[in-house]
Amino acid sequence: MYLHSKLQTRSEPIRVAFIGCGKFVSMFLAQYNQLEKIVIDTIIDINEDQAKKNCLNSGLTKDTISNINFVNSLDQALDRNIEIFIEATGNPIIGTVHAKKIIDKKKHIILVNVEADITCGKYLSDLAFKNNVVCSMAYGDQPSLILEQIEWARLNGFEVTCAGKGTKYHPSFEYSTPDTVWGHYGLTKERAENESGMNPKMFNSFLCGDKSAIEMCAVSNAADLKCPDNGLTFPAIGVYDIAKTMIPKSEGGVIDYDGQVEVISSIDLDKKDVPHDLRWGVYIVLKAQNEYVKNCFKDYGMVTDPSGNYSAIWRPYHYVGLELAQSIYSVALDNKATGFTKNYNADVAAIAKKDLKIGDKLDGEGGFCARGRLITSQKSKKENILPLGLSDNAIVKKNINKDELIKLSDVELNLPKEVIDAREYQYNLI
Repeated sequence: MYLHSKLQTRSEPIRVAFIGCGKFVSMFLAQYNQLEKIVIDTIIDINEDQAKKNCLNSGLTKDTISNINFVNSLDQALDRNIEIFIEATGNPIIGTVHAKKIIDKKKHIILVNVEADITCGKYLSDLAFKNNVVCSMAYGDQPSLILEQIEWARLNGFEVTCAGKGTKYHPSFEYSTPDTVWGHYGLTKERAENESGMNPKMFNSFLCGDKSAIEMCAVSNAADLKCPDNGLTFPAIGVYDIAKTMIPKSEGGVIDYDGQVEVISSIDLDKKDVPHDLRWGVYIVLKAQNEYVKNCFKDYGMVTDPSGNYSAIWRPYHYVGLELAQSIYSVALDNKATGFTKNYNADVAAIAKKDLKIGDKLDGEGGFCARGRLITSQKSKKENILPLGLSDNAIVKKNINKDELIKLSDVELNLPKEVIDAREYQYNLI
């Protein structure tokens, strides 16, 4: 039964709690008045007053807001009658601690926090399975939407050759910082931060490639797809070239493996817009398994490569928090995740953005000090590489050159036990 039809037979409300009330959650709140049987019990945010303002700005009435329990700590909400927690802090270390507590309480969790998912997601997914609860990716974020396409393809007997998303990428963006980010977006600091409330560190993460590495890591781990040999390469192509470009090099394409993740760029090396770009969307490439299927690609006007063996499908946009309800309903009505981490294939390595000196403090994703590169988990473990998700507040113990991979032994970490246990669990799977 479809979820919307199934919802009509549910009598009890679906009580949810949000941890973090930023942009993603605010987008969900803007849809809240139109959603059936979802009730926001609690919003957990270190800045309760700002969270209430975000609720008001998203269209919630003062009366609705007065019925929400606002607290600044997860511990104040764990024992309430809440069915699903949505972790949206964006902090991989704090998010892992939150997730462990929620799962131990045998409550469902949706990880808007992709950073926590790619840092400790296999551990959390396995823990959730043991506790008979769901640990789900968030529908609306690109990894979940890519996984939906992959599931459709595999269910119908197609081989998935490549999967990924679009973004606006240029090699020079890799060294962008929160101080330079708005120039690349074509915005002033006042317009972006004061008028729109945009977080420069978060938006820089999208620009410098960190978020692309993080999201493709999530897809690799959830769908058992390979990583490119030397990190994401961001070929600049439009949607009508996906089928002929995002195929193995041996077939005339640009990818290293049959069955890998990759991100495409909406601008070329001259920073000119690519026609028919996929900046906001997601895609997969399919391979025909026999001559009849190949002919069907042609008969029904599907976009293919010159050989006719490969076809592509794409979704031009992702609606971010506006479609998070899909995950809530899937978990509550079907007890199913909208994507979850099944493997530990990949990590996101921390690479120095500049020369780092002894005593420097790293500042994580989207910051001034390090950028992320998609690597295999085997390389991560073998070479003792610092994951980007563990880099925030790490103290540098030796001088590190710009563009050098940062090792775990290069920094001093002060991690909570939950994160240490999770990483050890995942390393032991290799």
